[in-house]
Amino acid sequence: MDYVIVVDAEDRHSLLPESTPVPAGWRAAAVRGSRQDCLDRISEVWTDIRPASIRRERESERT
Repeated sequence: MDYVIVVDAEDRHSLLPESTPVPAGWRAAAVRGSRQDCLDRISEVWTDIRPASIRRERESERT
């Protein structure tokens, strides 16, 4: 079974079976593959698991 990585507006990542419709508020990333391939890719790119709004808030506090 192939999977697809999905990402929401807060830059949170998840994966779904490729046959499952992408839920509202999420978008499919370009990566598709085995479950393990997708999990490996998520581990590579999603290194800061805080929601994007929290990361932006912390960045603005530093400036």
